[in-house]
Amino acid sequence: MSVTTDGLRRELAIVNKRGLHARASAKFVQTVERFDADVRVTRAGETVGGSSIMGLMMLAAAPGTTILVEASGAEAQAAIEALEALVSGRFGEDE
Repeated sequence: MSVTTDGLRRELAIVNKRGLHARASAKFVQTVERFDADVRVTRAGETVGGSSIMGLMMLAAAPGTTILVEASGAEAQAAIEALEALVSGRFGEDE
């Protein structure tokens, strides 16, 4: 994890079978909403809010791609850690 003047950032590899599809995006948003943090997600130069299911789906993050997650706010570190666990845990999908 790196720290910037604006908050924290971490690159996460998409490892689940279907990528950042609707259900995975919904779980991502549910995780973000548990924390007092502003989360942004970037892939291929496009940045969206971490609380937007449609925005996350528009990133078209397929298996094997990497997303950059940035968070700022009182619970930024906890949010980043929870999102890393979610993504590395394949969004809880059985595969």
